[in-house]
Amino acid sequence: MLRRIDLRGENGPLTEQLPRPDLGEEAPLAAVRQLLGEVKENGDAAIRALTKRFDGVDIKDPIVEGEDLKKAWQSLDGALANALQVAHDRILYFHEQEAQQPHTVQQKGIEVTSIPQPVKRAGLYVPGGLASYPSTVLMTALPARAAGVEQLMLCTPPNPEGEVDAVVLASAYLCGITEVHKIGGVQAVAAMAYGTESITAVDVVAGPGNIWVATAKQEVAGVVGIASAFAGPSEIVIVADESCPSSSAAIDLALQAEHGPGGRAWLVTWDENYADEVVAALEQVVDLSPRRSETLSTLISDGYVCLVDGPEDAVGVANEIAPEHLQLMCADASQLAAEIRNAGAVFVGLWGPASIGDYLAGPSHVLPTSGTARFSGALTVNDFQKRMHIIDVTKTGFDAVLESVDALATAEGLWAHAASVRERERWAEHGVIS
Repeated sequence: MLRRIDLRGENGPLTEQLPRPDLGEEAPLAAVRQLLGEVKENGDAAIRALTKRFDGVDIKDPIVEGEDLKKAWQSLDGALANALQVAHDRILYFHEQEAQQPHTVQQKGIEVTSIPQPVKRAGLYVPGGLASYPSTVLMTALPARAAGVEQLMLCTPPNPEGEVDAVVLASAYLCGITEVHKIGGVQAVAAMAYGTESITAVDVVAGPGNIWVATAKQEVAGVVGIASAFAGPSEIVIVADESCPSSSAAIDLALQAEHGPGGRAWLVTWDENYADEVVAALEQVVDLSPRRSETLSTLISDGYVCLVDGPEDAVGVANEIAPEHLQLMCADASQLAAEIRNAGAVFVGLWGPASIGDYLAGPSHVLPTSGTARFSGALTVNDFQKRMHIIDVTKTGFDAVLESVDALATAEGLWAHAASVRERERWAEHGVIS
């Protein structure tokens, strides 16, 4: 079920010894570009046609009415509504605390005020169709709300009956979203980026998806802002030893693998007997899972047991993989966490399965995948804001930098740049400005 990589005694570069996804090879680039072009050219008609082709349903009107959102919330049983409210409050509180405030820096007569300006309109993508992800509604909408975004619209694929699950609609209502469209896949990304007759284009697109959705987001980057890096199929790396029950390591490997097909699941350990125990336990977990097919698909395609010489080597492997989720379930986990540089989210100790992060720890569960945690992180309020700077220059500040601006502009051969400061110097000498 899990392929074995034995790095014990190896001293060579890890980049040459560990398999890693090739986004260029795996991405269905030509097909995605064609689909994006169809929506850009034909708008709503293309969306209806592609929804019928890929989702198997004929959606004449993909818009979900606001009253249906309210009814969906009212229809929830008390326990589920309470769970969503708890998650909502914890996630919103976290992102409100992370939201940056305006700040001012003064240097010798030049005052610069840095202001985080939210985008006006954000598009949220929530996977669906055969599964339901109300948690992703919260994890995309609430960072945007904390950032101050005025308009939120949500796209999610219709289920086989041509509807959206009530719990997803209820989550949208809870987050204050009033615009929901039954659109999935590449066509949803295209609709949000380019706009159609019935959909106003957005400024930022956020949300996870399969390789098609993730590739589409990369393709429209520049037309719109793309939040987070490559939020593709789910991944997990577990670093564990005999201090962690083998059944816990096994169930946590399945935890992300059940999102399959696609994604990655790794166990990294320095105890071969323990590795064997986890693999045996994992076989039992998979047999019990209602999502056996999806889980098994992930484990067979990208499931690994990696044997290393010790904890420090495990950290090296984890940093090289740069996983979406990293669980440290071993002795001295807190100390090892301090050595991690590349991961979307790190869970420390035996009490922190990635499921807690997926639902309500606070940070968004929209995380970088496919090794992109090397250069990017989780979805945050910053993905829905841009920095604007107000620069206020006094005469004292101007005098302090006049010669430097002139010298730099002259070195770059930019005559007007230099003239702009020398011209003001002359006006000041004649008393025209002060």
